[in-house]
Amino acid sequence: MRDHDSVTPGSTIAVNAPGTGPAAAVHPAAAQAVGPTAGPTAPAGTAPRPAPVVHACAPRVAARATLLAALGVAAFSLTFPATAWALEGMGAWTVVTLRSVLAAAVAGCCLVVLRVRLPERRHWAGLAVVAAGVVLGFPLLTTLALETSTTSHAAVVVGLLPLTTAAFSAVRTGARPSRTFWAAALAGAVVVIGFAVQQSGGAPSTGDLHLFAALLVCAAGYTEGGRLARHLPGWQVIGWALLLALPVTVPGAALALLAEPPHLTAHAVAGLLWLALGSQFLGLVVWYRGMAAIGVSKASQLQLAQPLLTLVWSVLLLGEQLPLAAPVAAVAVLLCIAVTQRSAA
Repeated sequence: MRDHDSVTPGSTIAVNAPGTGPAAAVHPAAAQAVGPTAGPTAPAGTAPRPAPVVHACAPRVAARATLLAALGVAAFSLTFPATAWALEGMGAWTVVTLRSVLAAAVAGCCLVVLRVRLPERRHWAGLAVVAAGVVLGFPLLTTLALETSTTSHAAVVVGLLPLTTAAFSAVRTGARPSRTFWAAALAGAVVVIGFAVQQSGGAPSTGDLHLFAALLVCAAGYTEGGRLARHLPGWQVIGWALLLALPVTVPGAALALLAEPPHLTAHAVAGLLWLALGSQFLGLVVWYRGMAAIGVSKASQLQLAQPLLTLVWSVLLLGEQLPLAAPVAAVAVLLCIAVTQRSAA
């Protein structure tokens, strides 16, 4: 999901070599490049004070951070197949509320163990938007959509999310993207709407309406979450949002379990656990950590593969037969997003 901004532009990250303390040996070539230093000369026979190594380990750190961000994208790409599995044994409302309650339990334990302080009062309104959009709105609407739509169909429609979030972000921050950006965004929207109409027989289905609404509420939540991540670590943003939603999700889960008695199967349990632990929490943790090290723009390039990954999972895990229009539309949306990335750079 590229929109989990957790990096403030212009910030820097200090890196020490693994296994070293505050100071580590410096390469002789680096010492020659620096030249003589000011201050008294060290006595003969005294070893020079070592300096920290930064550039030597930077590629290794960048590679590890890229791997973390890629793991986040892989986790998100499994969300729709996991939802389809969970729906085999549970109702839509049960899936949505239980996944949030379980994820909130894990997030709450992390916040308590790490003794994280409560956010400042000025952040709670933004956290409420994140809770409404990311914790409640998007999972509910996409789960309802998947009761009638295939995961491959939903993956193509929701592939428009990066563009929708970029538009929300531009409105929220007052930024003015280029005409190329808006042209590519409009082209991506036309591709997705055309795909939905073509697959639904000439008019958007109820599932499509749920998916389009999910795009809007999730983009609002991602935009606000990206703003908050400049003040709080990204995992804390989603953690507090999950806890903030508990007054809704806990009674909602109780009512849902009564109204929709579950018929637990291996698929249903595995899908629910992945939604709670993988998609709703751990996926966001590694995504934010990777993004913090390599930057938002580079991390967002990895997320371009998410719709295509979901199409692969829909075939391997669910046995769906992909219509030719699905991968074609997914690639077209990917190209549109790539253009918006380049024009915004």
